[in-house]
Amino acid sequence: MLSEKDNQLLALLRSNARISVSDLSRALSLSRSTVQNRLNKLEQSGVIKGYAVEFGSQYQAALVCSHVAIKVKQKLTAKTNLQLRQLSQVAELYAISGEFDLIAVVQAESLEQLNKILDDIANLEGVERTNSSVILETKFKR
Repeated sequence: MLSEKDNQLLALLRSNARISVSDLSRALSLSRSTVQNRLNKLEQSGVIKGYAVEFGSQYQAALVCSHVAIKVKQKLTAKTNLQLRQLSQVAELYAISGEFDLIAVVQAESLEQLNKILDDIANLEGVERTNSSVILETKFKR
C-alpha cells in the first residue's frame, strides 16, 4: 500500500521524470535521503519500472500515426512480437480478440516513412495480413 507521500512523489515524477531529488525533497518537505529511500523502495517493489522520454507537443503533433491491425500465424506469434518490438516506429502493441490478433500503434515523421514501416510490418515473418487506419485527429487523450 502506498502512502500519501509516495502518491505525491509519483505525481511529481509523472509531471517531470527528470526532477532532481533536491527539488522532490523541497516539494514534499522531506529530507533528500528520505526521498531517495522512497524512490529506491518504489523501484525495488516494481511500482517504478523506469523513467522515459516524453515527446514535446509540437513534435508529437507533427507525427503521422496509424493503428495497424495484424493477423499473425499462430505458431510464429512470439517471433512476430519480437520483430515488432525491434521497429522503433511501433510505439505500442496490443493483443486483441477478433479477426486480427494484434494492434500496433505506429508513429512516423511523414507519410512516406509510414508507408515504408507498413510495408516492413506486412513483410515480417509470421504476418499473414494487415489493415491500417491513419489517425486524422485526436479528439481526446487521457
